[in-house]
Amino acid sequence: MRELFLAEAAGHVRWLDLPGGGPARVFVHGLGCTGGSDFAHIAAHPALAGRRSLLVDLLGFGLSDRPAAFDYRMESQAAAVARILDHEGLSGVELVGHSMGGAVAVHLAASRPDLVDRLVVAEPNLRPGGGAFSSPVAAQDEAFFVREGFAAMLAGADAERPDWAARLRLADPLAVHRSAVALVAGSVPAAGELLAALPRPKTFLVGGLSLPDPDAEKAAGLGIPVVEVPAAGHNMMIDNPDGFARALALAFSAGA
Repeated sequence: MRELFLAEAAGHVRWLDLPGGGPARVFVHGLGCTGGSDFAHIAAHPALAGRRSLLVDLLGFGLSDRPAAFDYRMESQAAAVARILDHEGLSGVELVGHSMGGAVAVHLAASRPDLVDRLVVAEPNLRPGGGAFSSPVAAQDEAFFVREGFAAMLAGADAERPDWAARLRLADPLAVHRSAVALVAGSVPAAGELLAALPRPKTFLVGGLSLPDPDAEKAAGLGIPVVEVPAAGHNMMIDNPDGFARALALAFSAGA
């Protein structure tokens, strides 16, 4: 585990740094998740192994700090990841973002194109309105969610998706709420517009159980390669690790 203190956030951001060759791969998790739980087994998969891989815990999640004054917007999280890459002297990375992390990854690639060579987004948040997890959270008052709503959300996750509950327990309730509000509000330009305009090689991953998916259809219409991960829903790296790793390998090799 490595860490970097961010004065602008008044907290440490932390990440796992798995050794290997370059260019490095950087993995960014979704709402209520962590870098290690979502991507350690993926980075070590035979289809992907041997490359240096950074598994980031976004601020407010996993083992990173939980600064109370941080806004938890996707642009701010992207800036924090950029600070990690600058600190490590990395550029031209292969960047992977899932769900909320997909939006973070898009903002990072758009704001710092020098840092990113290839971009893979897995069912990312590309437009305002949020998703199945974020919109119910954002509909609650912040203080109420921190006081009661988070515990209720965790109890529901325990009953329906224990693997997500295990990751969600490591998240800060305030960070979850502010992240959800940011996802519902979206950005200007929207992450989808930024993704469409990116000149870098990019791929959209979608779980087969998530189809039909409007964002995947829109991405395909824009000429962005769409790769299906079979037998998987939104949490595709948990539902079908082999399929997810092979889809990533395909995305990384496209046009190589």
